Amino acid sequence: MLLGYNTNGFAHHRLQDALAILAEIGYRSVALTLDHHALNPFTPGLSKEIDEVQRLLRQYHLRCVIETGARFLLDPWRKHQPTLISARPEERLRRLDFLRRSVDIAAALHADAVSFWSGAADGNIEPAVSMDRLVGACRQLADYAAERGVRLAFEPEPGMFIDTLARFDELHRRVAHPNFGLTIDIGHLHCLGEVPIVDQLRRWRHRLFNVHIEDMRRGVHEHLMFGDGEIDFPPVLRTLREVAYTGGVHIELSRHSHDAVETARRALALLRIWTETD
Repeated sequence: MLLGYNTNGFAHHRLQDALAILAEIGYRSVALTLDHHALNPFTPGLSKEIDEVQRLLRQYHLRCVIETGARFLLDPWRKHQPTLISARPEERLRRLDFLRRSVDIAAALHADAVSFWSGAADGNIEPAVSMDRLVGACRQLADYAAERGVRLAFEPEPGMFIDTLARFDELHRRVAHPNFGLTIDIGHLHCLGEVPIVDQLRRWRHRLFNVHIEDMRRGVHEHLMFGDGEIDFPPVLRTLREVAYTGGVHIELSRHSHDAVETARRALALLRIWTETD
């Protein structure tokens, strides 16, 4: 596994500076969150920025995944909207278009995966209807990604339509596509009581394309610095080694951007202690 960091935790830095800092600190992978200021898929100068980021990834020997969880990129009024299950067809297509563009960026950067989620319903919609919409969109996106050699890593997220691995199980069975896999967020598992965490990692090891990691408390979806929550991390890291996971384990602390550099330093130091002494 490669210890990595999500660039949403460097929200006040230029992306190019964030990559340089993370590489110098010692990270080996980055989760690139596409946003207004970072590889925005809708900007005219995107191809030039992709070339520059590709050069920097090579220079710093960094692997990457593409993250699509920017809060207000598609709608400045509504967080994480629209979604693949939105009530209006044109809004669902808007999210799907964004995800296809994200796949194109991932292909250009040779990213390990594109990570995305279901979002929450924006109206009183029957769960069966939402699931049908989501399955159809994921199949379309998986076909698009496969043509470009890109894997999809779906993330269950607290408060969203697909919030748990138990719910993801149905989605995964219905999409049934070799390019459709999973992002596991360690904190989310603890938050929603999908424990023991190590059992979930073992169960999903063959479809595990991406990992997010941070501390968290049971029942509270708040990403915390290691030690500020309740998770015992050495068994988690040991299990990732046991299941031969070779992708990025990306620290996700978006609300720590005001102290990004020191947070990234401290977090890596702790992960190294737990992986080297376990």
